Amino acid sequence: MTRSTFRSVFRPGLFAGQTVIVTGGGSGIGRCTAHELVHLGAHVALVGRNVEKLRAVHEELLAEGGDASVHGCDIRDDSAVASVVESVLAMHGRIDGLVNNAGGQYYGAMKDFTTRGFEAVVRTNLTGGFIFMREVYTHWMERNGGVIVNMIAAVDHGLPGFAHSAAARSGMLNLTETAAVEWAPSGVRVNAVAPGLIASSGFDNYSADGAAAIHEHLAGIPLQRYGDVSEVSAAIVYLLSPAAAYVTGTCLRVDGGAVNAPGGQPLAAHERSKPFCGFHLPSLPAMLKSSE
Repeated sequence: MTRSTFRSVFRPGLFAGQTVIVTGGGSGIGRCTAHELVHLGAHVALVGRNVEKLRAVHEELLAEGGDASVHGCDIRDDSAVASVVESVLAMHGRIDGLVNNAGGQYYGAMKDFTTRGFEAVVRTNLTGGFIFMREVYTHWMERNGGVIVNMIAAVDHGLPGFAHSAAARSGMLNLTETAAVEWAPSGVRVNAVAPGLIASSGFDNYSADGAAAIHEHLAGIPLQRYGDVSEVSAAIVYLLSPAAAYVTGTCLRVDGGAVNAPGGQPLAAHERSKPFCGFHLPSLPAMLKSSE
């Protein structure tokens, strides 16, 4: 057994004795977040549809002395989500945090989306998140308090090529803001994190056209680079932490300033922004490896 060498900026033991659910914990941002939380002392309940991926992350965490469990679940299934929440409570007796990270989309023109395809993305990126929020709240947080962090995306000015996801993520932001008000009397804080272009395994799920769009978008980011998964994880951990005790109903963007960039105006190319790479087990997406 080895000790995790995750280079977190947060103090050791910050989440000792706490249990945090991370949906979509088998890859990308979810995997990195699970590693950081375990490094900081939390028990992490890994949730996702691909149990093999979850088990691989579980083995990584256990090999480094971490504490985690695996829960296969389709977040769009009410009964499956309720079962996972009950299982986590039976195992650990508490749920201190929920990182609503699971999601997915595909690239394409809005006119070509079928109704079924559009609704599938909305159900994954909005309805599934709602189901998990509701079940965690009614089973535990309503009586005991807690923290919820919802993953959305930087969609302030629309997201061409991902109209279905942009609609769902915008809905999740509003749901976050609403829950923050309704659930405040229960001692529950609810916030969102909106990543921009983050160099993670998720890049490799897109078609050739989607990959090309990602490459082209880089020129419009003021910091002139992709984000690192540990930069998003750090934002999530901050919102889960006591330091954010007076932060609720807000959205923290991790997008290199992309939303602030004026459309159509060329940006100066530079290499002055250096990424924070805290994750000791990075996984660069194949599309970026091939572009080096």
